Amino acid sequence: MSKNYQEITRSASASLAKLRAGIPDVTNGFGALARAATRSGALDGKTKELIALALGVAARCDACIGFHAQALVRLGASRAEVEEALAMAVYMGGGPSLMYSADALAAFEEFGEAARAKPAAA
Repeated sequence: MSKNYQEITRSASASLAKLRAGIPDVTNGFGALARAATRSGALDGKTKELIALALGVAARCDACIGFHAQALVRLGASRAEVEEALAMAVYMGGGPSLMYSADALAAFEEFGEAARAKPAAA
């Protein structure tokens, strides 16, 4: 059974919007945390997203995998970079991380195909 990560991220975004309306202080705080954590510093944004993808695999979070795979496509990550990050997730997380690494690679490929299919902006 394959997963549609574009649909997973759309659905998660819609659910998060509803949650944001109910607990805006918490979600705004989480947003601030995310911006601070992902800001480039000693590590660049792509490296941080590779780490986030590996952590999403370890946590078995489909939406996390989707959002971070999508970000990696936007940031120009190569398949080889993604595969090496997933190798670390497997090393640290064993069999369950291996299964979710296969899903994460599928998500990266899905978002990459979608990005390539979009016509270039004029």
